Amino acid sequence: MSTEVKELVEGKITGKKVMVFSKTYCPFCTKAKNALANYNLGDDIDIMEIEDNPLMDQIQDYLKSITGGRSVPRVFIKGKFIGGGSETEAFHKNGELKKMLDQ
Repeated sequence: MSTEVKELVEGKITGKKVMVFSKTYCPFCTKAKNALANYNLGDDIDIMEIEDNPLMDQIQDYLKSITGGRSVPRVFIKGKFIGGGSETEAFHKNGELKKMLDQ
């Protein structure tokens, strides 16, 4: 794992309140982004669409090493991994996402 990839991913995760690693064509990524769109996050969210990034495979490998999964989306709130698209959508529906964002 290159230091460049680790620094990139860790910088993204800690750089904003909400970080989403995504692909534009992924339906589960759309679920996560739609759930998060219900909150006025403004500059507090960063979405990195990785499909055109030459480091995509390495980014996904690093995400697997820290989250246990390589698939996208990988959603982080305040540096903590909360899950993918289905989890983010479920947290929105049951009110947990709002609590996580308000903490």
